[in-house]
Amino acid sequence: MTITIKGLLGFTLLFVVQFLTGQSEATNIRPNIIYLMADDQNTLSVGCYGNSEVLTPHMDKLGNDGLIFDKHYNTTSICMASRASVMTGMYEYKTGTNFNHGNMKPEVWLKSYPVLLKEAGYISAFAGKFGFEVEGKGLCEDDFDFWGGAPGQSSYKTAANKSMQKYAEKYPHSTLSYGAFGQDVIAASVKLNKPFCLSISFKAPHKPATPDPKFDSIYQGKTFTKPGNFGREYAKHLSEQSKSGRQYPRFTEWHYDTDYDGEMQKYYQQIYAIDVAIGMIRDELEKMGISDNTVIIYTSDNGYINGSHGYGSKVLPMEESSRVPLLIYDPRSKTSGKKLRTNALTGNIDFAPTILELAGLPIPENMDGKSLVPILKNPKKDIRNQMAFINVYGPIATHSLSCLTKQWKYTYWWYGKGMEPVEELFDLKNDPLELKNCATDANYSSELAIMRTKYAKELALWKKESVPYNDYERYGVLFDKTISWNKKENLAEGNKPSKDK
Repeated sequence: MTITIKGLLGFTLLFVVQFLTGQSEATNIRPNIIYLMADDQNTLSVGCYGNSEVLTPHMDKLGNDGLIFDKHYNTTSICMASRASVMTGMYEYKTGTNFNHGNMKPEVWLKSYPVLLKEAGYISAFAGKFGFEVEGKGLCEDDFDFWGGAPGQSSYKTAANKSMQKYAEKYPHSTLSYGAFGQDVIAASVKLNKPFCLSISFKAPHKPATPDPKFDSIYQGKTFTKPGNFGREYAKHLSEQSKSGRQYPRFTEWHYDTDYDGEMQKYYQQIYAIDVAIGMIRDELEKMGISDNTVIIYTSDNGYINGSHGYGSKVLPMEESSRVPLLIYDPRSKTSGKKLRTNALTGNIDFAPTILELAGLPIPENMDGKSLVPILKNPKKDIRNQMAFINVYGPIATHSLSCLTKQWKYTYWWYGKGMEPVEELFDLKNDPLELKNCATDANYSSELAIMRTKYAKELALWKKESVPYNDYERYGVLFDKTISWNKKENLAEGNKPSKDK
């Protein structure tokens, strides 16, 4: 963590000015905001999402104290693009940010929630995997008052993360070091008498699986129930396009087929450490006496497949990859403490507008997301009826656009070289494991027609609003169902080669 003498002197001077002018009381009314994000955590890994075989007491308590979101999706299931959408509240084709595409433009970053909250007087803090860079600004360390971030994938070794080295002796594994960072930011903010926005992006449970040995006993010798769609026998109805990326061979390469229990022990152990870090942060809020004015958001940048349908990793639109946990606790809400859940359709583009509204700030018109504050007040409320899911990462055949509603998921697999373009339609209400492609069943022709229309609306927005750089415009043609493969092939061949991230 970087805390400079200059920064502390500045905060002290500001506090004196506020005290003399009577501004501190008004400033202190604003809530503190904590945004916590795992890397590659799916809903099957959390007790309050129905898995009785895992230990996640602090996540479960956070959900029971606040609100559990059952239909929360990442609009892109790959870390760089997802994190850019979280910060800016925009779809990937408007952030212009992803592997093999390019870095974020500085004018996009200027409308991110960390920048806007700092301009409004919030203490800003970040630790963990930042996930992307901004042209001319790198990781944007100067836009944060407290910095514990790292470039690239960061490291599980605390000592290898330059900004976190002060925690290495006590917390050699990075996960708990982020809990300690959070405690320090909370304590410092209380002394400065200013509201804070703390964002922590844990590296866990991202591969290579590196659990904290401190928790080796938690799942030692444990076995786990496989999901009902586990294995290759449940992939026969899925598109050939989805099998052309790294996700399909990783079912065997990562030994889900031969050592499922061993793989899941490591996965769940890493998540358990995050759970402990959450407890550290909440304990500090209680100790400092500010828990009743601090909103906590917990989620993941994308899901993880872990053998469902015989795939591994993420990226694809299937539920295990695209849907993730979301727990929000606002102690000021009348709905808190009532163990409530919501079925509202929400996405990672919603975090920036939510955080801004919580802080009492206007939401920029460029943001695609919607504030979740109305749902926190009324869990039965909906804020949208459809949303897009995007993949333009990896082999070109796996690139696709999906449209989601609360019940239906439609994907158009447009790529036609050596395979036929196909449609997938899943009834998530009656078939949450996605075992039947309804697009091939004439009994669902009306539902298919409706979802085709909704998909066309998402594509029209892409064509209208995608950035004119970093290779996003051509997808307006590639994802267009009305244009034949013959007219797309030359455009498709211009894709840049994929890099493994």
